Amino acid sequence: MRLVPRLAAALSGLALALGGVVAIAPAAHASPQACYDTVLERHPQADPRVVEHACLTGARGTEDALRACYYELRADYVPAMIAYEACRRAPEAV
Repeated sequence: MRLVPRLAAALSGLALALGGVVAIAPAAHASPQACYDTVLERHPQADPRVVEHACLTGARGTEDALRACYYELRADYVPAMIAYEACRRAPEAV
């Protein structure tokens, strides 16, 4: 079994264990800019254009947007925990 499906299954299980909404709720200072800054501060090798697109994708705030953001960052070799945390910060603050 490949790593990405395993990780997706683990994150899905975590989301269910935490009640779903808690695991995908935006961080206190959520915005696409916070997502972008998180990735480039912790993984400066990331392609800024890929990061920008992923964070703007995640800005919609849906579970599908979170997943799409995460997979885009992982495709650019951003470490899993950094990608997940950054994508959680991507939704626009209400």
